[in-house]
Amino acid sequence: MEIQFLGAAGAVTGSCYLIRAGGNTILLECGQIQGSRREERANRESLPVPMDEIDAVVLSHAHIDHSGRLPLLVKHGYTGPIYTHSATRALCDIMLRDSAYIHEKDAEWENKRRQRKGLEPIEPLFERDDAEVAVSQFVGMGYGERQEILPKLFIRFNDAGHILGAAIVEIWLSEGGVDRKLVFSGDLGYRDAPIMEDPTRIDRADLVLMESTYGDRLHRSFADTLDELGEVFEQASRHKGNVIIPAFAVGRTQDLLYLLAEHQERWKLDGWRVFLDSPMAIQATDVYAQFRNLYGAKLFRDRSDTPQLRNFAATMTSEESMAVNRIDSGAVIIAGSGMCTGGRVLHHLKHNLWRSQCHVVIVGYQAMGTLGRRLVDGADYVRLWGQTIRVNAKIHTIGGLSAHADQAGLLEWYAGFDNRPPVCLVHGERDAQHALAARLHEDHGAEVMLPELGETRQL
Repeated sequence: MEIQFLGAAGAVTGSCYLIRAGGNTILLECGQIQGSRREERANRESLPVPMDEIDAVVLSHAHIDHSGRLPLLVKHGYTGPIYTHSATRALCDIMLRDSAYIHEKDAEWENKRRQRKGLEPIEPLFERDDAEVAVSQFVGMGYGERQEILPKLFIRFNDAGHILGAAIVEIWLSEGGVDRKLVFSGDLGYRDAPIMEDPTRIDRADLVLMESTYGDRLHRSFADTLDELGEVFEQASRHKGNVIIPAFAVGRTQDLLYLLAEHQERWKLDGWRVFLDSPMAIQATDVYAQFRNLYGAKLFRDRSDTPQLRNFAATMTSEESMAVNRIDSGAVIIAGSGMCTGGRVLHHLKHNLWRSQCHVVIVGYQAMGTLGRRLVDGADYVRLWGQTIRVNAKIHTIGGLSAHADQAGLLEWYAGFDNRPPVCLVHGERDAQHALAARLHEDHGAEVMLPELGETRQL
């Protein structure tokens, strides 16, 4: 039994792990690499295994850094099942189509540039037809269902508390009369999150693949985070500007809508208009309404799929989005992408970054090489569509709204294992992983490994 690390080894995006046992080969995750254009070129590299050798794919959740290369897998000939939670299937139906559209548009723009230089055109990474076929191969499951997906290979999904449908994956493998259990944390949420349930505790494993995104830091307390958001709105009100919130369409957006409704009076938001300017986030919020049985928070009005928030508008069309761009003050604009790598938020940044009365609120992880990371790191100027934009707006980083567990949350989750299994840290930058590895060893005596990209380890 062996596992090969094909992505998110010493990095946060591009999760992908190949598992071989008992004559079976499964792919755990097939995520897109996100970051600079140079880093994203790696998405076009072929997986080191023929498509007809992959017997099944298992997907923990819908975020593109975990699911985003599934249409590429299908494009290259994979025809087998993709096992995931039913809510994840519904979300991927939206997100993968949207991702395909972006790849098509990027290729169209690049080919115009290449044509002027006399260069050969390129193909999109994948197209919407590929995304549709990929989603048709999804097999939806529920939490807590142990299912045999291949001979002597069982899986079970457990609530990871990260986003809707996100799962901790248990995988039971048999080979040569030996049984082993692999547990993949997926992306772990944190306890007492605004909407999602707490991550499920697992008591035994032979090996744990564990995310480490925030393995080197602690989030601010949630009470402090709410105070910090209130201060942002108070400042923005005095400055008579807009508040731009780049947000992931799935998870962060719904948390924000809930919190804005819950604290509308406290934060004096009655004078503000709140715009959800992301077609994908609007559709994802509809999926949250469809699967509201999976979480306890009251995100929606009674017997309605409309968020509770007053003065709220969901802007689906380009014309509605452009109208929002013409608002000078009093607008809270939630738009994707969450790392400012594309989407409508770039237009809102173009219209607001240079204005000192405006505020930009960063509420999620920003990978190296992204525009969001440059803003967090204090860039004085950024480039948008070939134009240099001065950063005069106030940039706020609200770490307490992350959908990922911090170091304390990761340690608490690992403490649930009675047998203290060895750990491979994935989905984290090296500094975060070294810090978390030290704490896992000191606090729990865990054997911790930091796999390299392409490395194979025996289970």
